[in-house]
Amino acid sequence: MLREVMRRAAAGGPQSGSEAGGGASGPKDSAAQAAVPSRAAPGRGRRARPPKLVVITGLSGSGKGTVLKCLEDLGYYSVDNLPIELIPKFAELTRDSPNIRAAALVVDIRERERLRDFPLIYKRIRRRIATRLLFLEADEATLIRRFSETRRPHPLGGGRSVARNIQQERRLLAPIRALADLVLNTSKFNVHELREVVEETFGGGRDQSRIMIYVTSFGYRYGVPADSDLVFDVRFLPNPNYLPQYRKLSGRHPQVARFIRSFPQTLEFIERISSLLVYLLPHYVREGKSYLTIAFGCTGGQHRSVLIADEIRKRLARAGYKVKTTHRDIARAA
Repeated sequence: MLREVMRRAAAGGPQSGSEAGGGASGPKDSAAQAAVPSRAAPGRGRRARPPKLVVITGLSGSGKGTVLKCLEDLGYYSVDNLPIELIPKFAELTRDSPNIRAAALVVDIRERERLRDFPLIYKRIRRRIATRLLFLEADEATLIRRFSETRRPHPLGGGRSVARNIQQERRLLAPIRALADLVLNTSKFNVHELREVVEETFGGGRDQSRIMIYVTSFGYRYGVPADSDLVFDVRFLPNPNYLPQYRKLSGRHPQVARFIRSFPQTLEFIERISSLLVYLLPHYVREGKSYLTIAFGCTGGQHRSVLIADEIRKRLARAGYKVKTTHRDIARAA
């Protein structure tokens, strides 16, 4: 999920980066990584004009129906599962009709073999009408859980497991994903948060305090979170895991937090990173981002990264931003 550009439409072209993310980590306990955006640089400093047509596609269970309903509430004329061969005509009607301000439609794996024709069709229609392609996806575990909760079969069926169908669907949709102006991983969103991102992206008007910021901690031992926009390595801080009394505790325990804060480099890092983020966030907003994921990693994701993530959340909240914190690996055994 890194590597998806929240808004590339300012340049009018498709996204070139791949999904997942964060920079490569340095050696164990190395100095803090520089903050490098893990997606391709967006736009050229101009806000993209509102699209006349939004095409929603992506993985089954990723929230396409929720997005379509949200766009309908925003005034978009909405159509679900329009046959591929009718899309050019629908685009023409959208462009020429005085009664349609903007339109949205869903195209997905239900089209089966005909989906292979979509990339060429999409390239043609975007030459005639202001169009944006929104691709939704989610982590495999999230999609499996959603299918289990709704008790609905995967559209590919075929007697395969849901996991295998999801993998097959990713492969089939890869050429379409490569064309997307916006790739959105919905794993971290509930329904209300997803609607808020859509409203911010397509509803017009933007207040920097309304960008959704997700601060997460993780352990490099288990991999960098795929949806990271900015990744910071905090393994340069002294590790409480080497002290038996702290090993089974987390960075949220007062004694562990006190130990990590006792080192001057901890406080300096928190202050410097907080100042950097407060400087960067308005620029991300101007480039069209509706949400940003900031990840802090230590070795196991239990102590140092947890404390740092919580501290950064507090400072960004005090600066007026809406911030949500998650600790991906806090419950894993040390």
